[in-house]
Amino acid sequence: MIYLDYQATTPLAPEAREAMLRWLDGPDGTGFANPHSPHALGRQAHAAIELARERVAGLFPAGGRVIFTGSATEAINLAIRGSAAGPSAISAIEHAAVRDTAMSMGDCRNLPVNSAGIVDAEVPIAEGTKLVAVMQVNNEIGTIQPVERLAQRATAMGALFLCDAVQGAGKLDAPRGADMIAISAHKFHGPKGVGALWLRDGLEISSMITGGGQEQGLRSGTLSPALIAGMGVAAQLAVERKNEDAAHVEQLWQRARECFSGWTLNGSEEQRWHGNLNLRREGVDVSRLMSDCRDIMFSAGSACASGSGRPSHVLKAIGLDDRAAKGSIRLGFGRYTTLDQIEDAANRINAAAAAQEV
Repeated sequence: MIYLDYQATTPLAPEAREAMLRWLDGPDGTGFANPHSPHALGRQAHAAIELARERVAGLFPAGGRVIFTGSATEAINLAIRGSAAGPSAISAIEHAAVRDTAMSMGDCRNLPVNSAGIVDAEVPIAEGTKLVAVMQVNNEIGTIQPVERLAQRATAMGALFLCDAVQGAGKLDAPRGADMIAISAHKFHGPKGVGALWLRDGLEISSMITGGGQEQGLRSGTLSPALIAGMGVAAQLAVERKNEDAAHVEQLWQRARECFSGWTLNGSEEQRWHGNLNLRREGVDVSRLMSDCRDIMFSAGSACASGSGRPSHVLKAIGLDDRAAKGSIRLGFGRYTTLDQIEDAANRINAAAAAQEV
């Protein structure tokens, strides 16, 4: 099996797994405590969460506060609904977590992208907009957006700026100037089921989940020391290995571009995260391709939209017609991918695609 779907989820780092085991039961069977309990075991679990909070904070700009959530989707909902900012403007290629939530609040406008999948940093934003949301790295085509300039403009017009940094966290520098940033642990080798929302200093929002108010009054419910500890260690590793991981990804990217020379790249080649390779080939039936290469794990688009039968809104936004959009594949790779795996996967995918042309 060759795994090339890093945008959907990344393999759990062994170090993160080890950290999690301590807070499932631990070697002495006492790691299961409720972190909100006042006794000794509860205080130990709480301390583990606060240590993880410090580590996760390393993925964000200096200052601000980290709110743990069950996912980036929950973090985004908390940001948008909790701020109740008013009319919004979002990029045309936002993840459904942003797009659907912003639209549900009413008066939401799209900021277009060009054929390379990039929002113009000086794109017109309607007067009276109170929330601007643009992702750092697109989950389907990997393009990197000019979020720092857009954040500056949002601030100047009195709007809040929300950045979905799910695909960039631990890989790129934290987006500066944002008011709110959402991330998810399983996109940087942490566990699924835990995410975080960063809020700049001085920003107050309303809770979305009421009850015990355990997480700083903004997110009720018992926190999971195991999941949060795993996220903390994954964050620490991402910071420590950032340059090493980036150099490895660049090697994989260069080899993949050579191996898939008969395909057309979707999105900018330069202004993108090189761990994302979104390609199209004329006449390819992607469903058949995935069936013929069933032990190679890659995607026909976003995992969150799979099975809908609709062409990707991201590929449509960059100008592809339905046929080209449905003839596109996404390959994602990173820390634990090898050059041999890239070459083997390319040979087999290319052969399967060529067989369709006979």
